[in-house]
Amino acid sequence: MERRIWFVVMSLMVLFVVSESRELKNNKQEDHNHIYNHTLAQILVEYASAVYVADLTELFTWTCSRCNDMTKGFEMVELIVDVQNCLQAFVGVAHDLNAIVISFRGTQGNSVQNWIEDLFWKQLDLNYPQMPDAMVHHGFYSAYHNTSLGPGILNAVQRTRDVFGDIQVMVTGHSMGGAMASFCALDLTLNHGIHNVQLITFGQPRIGNAIFASYFNKHVPHAIRVTNGHDIVPHLPPYYYYFPSKTYHHFAKEVWLNNIGFGRQIYTIEKICDDSGEDPTCSRSVSGNSVSDHLTYYGIMLKADTWGSCKIIMSKTMDEYQTDPAGNIILSRIPIFDQILKKRVQDDGGISSL
Repeated sequence: MERRIWFVVMSLMVLFVVSESRELKNNKQEDHNHIYNHTLAQILVEYASAVYVADLTELFTWTCSRCNDMTKGFEMVELIVDVQNCLQAFVGVAHDLNAIVISFRGTQGNSVQNWIEDLFWKQLDLNYPQMPDAMVHHGFYSAYHNTSLGPGILNAVQRTRDVFGDIQVMVTGHSMGGAMASFCALDLTLNHGIHNVQLITFGQPRIGNAIFASYFNKHVPHAIRVTNGHDIVPHLPPYYYYFPSKTYHHFAKEVWLNNIGFGRQIYTIEKICDDSGEDPTCSRSVSGNSVSDHLTYYGIMLKADTWGSCKIIMSKTMDEYQTDPAGNIILSRIPIFDQILKKRVQDDGGISSL
């Protein structure tokens, strides 16, 4: 009998702690609303999921199965597929957010397990331009800067801002897509003078050293890295605390999604971490050993239906279809936007052509 009473008391205590933790999450979220917006993160994770869609026609026309929830009404501007490097990204306008949204696809060409194994051995091997002693990984840097993605995105962003004005730019991506999104956000701010950039990534790896992270925090202050449970990828490439100047180091700020409770009483705590980028009480407090935690954020699947391949599906009737000399695919509405801008100039009594 005593045993049963003890079990009931302990169960009630656990439920009390869980309920208090849930309330604490809500209070903390209110206190840090200027840093982390739960609803915005849920919206952007849907964009990070949609960019994985292989059917380019459905994605470009925003009719895919992943395009009809919190992102409904999104207007695609440009969809870029770097065929040789198996990379994909898009730029468009989210009218409900009054913002340009840029989304990068994560790892696709080989299995996620192989990619994770490779991350264990990635080295800091590139000096970031204009940042003394800041080092990054060449592969992550090149995926954005040395492929067709960077120029295509910059062109689309500039043309879109010509039409819609100085609206906010939101950049997102999952996994390696988060790494590319981070370099894109920094590039837009540092090299192209766009200072109203919001970055939210999901399950991204480390991309540079502590000096780079410090520069990044300065130039992209509105940045959030969302991590989930025991997701393995945010633990990679490894962080060696006894080599602080030589090791990879996350930039701030992290929001850690962590489940507490047991049985059916499971609650997700959204913990706002400190400004170090390597808060030992957040995702670093657990072993990063889960691939399944890497593939689902906020209940949204973050992988392609054709996982492990670069399969592309596209209607032959797509009028906007273009390829560059390297065979990369570009689907664009920029000519339409140029016509809108030309008409606007004419209506304002300005020059008749651009």
